[in-house]
Amino acid sequence: MRALTVWWEGAVVGSLTVDRHGAMRFAYDGGWVADSSAAPLSVSLPKRHEPFSPRACRPFFEGLLPEGAQRDAVAAALGVSPANEFALLERLGGEVAGALTLWPAGETPPPTGVAGPPAVLSDDELAGLLARLEARPFLAGTRGLRLSLAGAQSKLPVVLVDGRIALPAPGQPTTHILKPPIARFEATTENESFAMRLAAALGLDAAPVEPYRVGEGPPCLLIGRYDRRRGPGGMVRRLHQEDSCQALGVVAGRKYAAEGGPGFRQCFDLVRRACSRPAVELLKLLDAAIVQVLLGNADAHGKNYSLLYREDGIALAPLYDLLSTVAYPDLSPVFAMKVARRGTLEELRRGDWDRFAGGVGLGAPIVRRRVRELTDLALERAEGAADGLSRSGLDENALARCAARSMDRARRLALTV
Repeated sequence: MRALTVWWEGAVVGSLTVDRHGAMRFAYDGGWVADSSAAPLSVSLPKRHEPFSPRACRPFFEGLLPEGAQRDAVAAALGVSPANEFALLERLGGEVAGALTLWPAGETPPPTGVAGPPAVLSDDELAGLLARLEARPFLAGTRGLRLSLAGAQSKLPVVLVDGRIALPAPGQPTTHILKPPIARFEATTENESFAMRLAAALGLDAAPVEPYRVGEGPPCLLIGRYDRRRGPGGMVRRLHQEDSCQALGVVAGRKYAAEGGPGFRQCFDLVRRACSRPAVELLKLLDAAIVQVLLGNADAHGKNYSLLYREDGIALAPLYDLLSTVAYPDLSPVFAMKVARRGTLEELRRGDWDRFAGGVGLGAPIVRRRVRELTDLALERAEGAADGLSRSGLDENALARCAARSMDRARRLALTV
């Protein structure tokens, strides 16, 4: 039996164990269960003394790891099987999404600052790391680094120090995520930058993004981590979060609604049950659903909507991973979460938003009004979002195409209400 201790800000939450057959189990620490102020790790893992079965705990812990080709590559770099989730968490679990860190039983997380300052990288050093990132995701196996993020896209958790990229010291929380462009698709940095900036311009809560160019290389996207807070003296705290699949007990391999993953009905129900101010968060989720259609982000699945455990309660996390996937003919145009059983904008008809409202438990007039408001705002603000990014050094023509596409979709979306 091997074990990892699960920590939350210096306190032991519980223990994740694996037996010789590879079955993982999680058990809360008795002190964590007894502490009425201590939150559960997940909506799907309520506090209790009895251990959780492999089937119950796997969706949450497996959901901390990368997926697809990223998992295959990191496993190859570490010399373990991609299916060996415990071994991957053992090697990568020092810095994951949310407030948790996972350390081998008997070890304690290194106090922040004890190991020295983060290692600021020159442009040449950073370019070299990014060139190796595809074969060695998260720089797996690098001494002192135990980093992981969910998802299938290449990315690197980093620390921003006076505007420069740095690798974290052991135990140090990262502050940003650096995303290189996706080589097989055109202008993904411009596409995602625009989508995120437009969502913010429409008044939605979206993670902050900035273009970041490494030397003469293609522009990357630098994303501020919404699950980190800078406190007194500049110290960075981890905030807990979980995505909808983790909260609903769905493994990442079934994140699409068509494969048994969450649809909008399940996500709206989750917000009602879990959030501290459900009325406010339901409207935020409604805005997110509308904007995904407006942008043409067909890949917005259950792992793209998360809960954030803030000091004042649980809320819907800021939007992240927004991308107009319809810009790429090789990707499916069918929404990962359908709207009133419609899979594309072209299929949407008048009355569908009323059916959507009924399915998620909202008033139809509220939904129709919000569709009209967001489409009007998109037509008003899309070009400004593109202009702001072009001044940051991104490809002006690619941004203009993003703006034109979103405005065209906004006009067609307005015809459905």
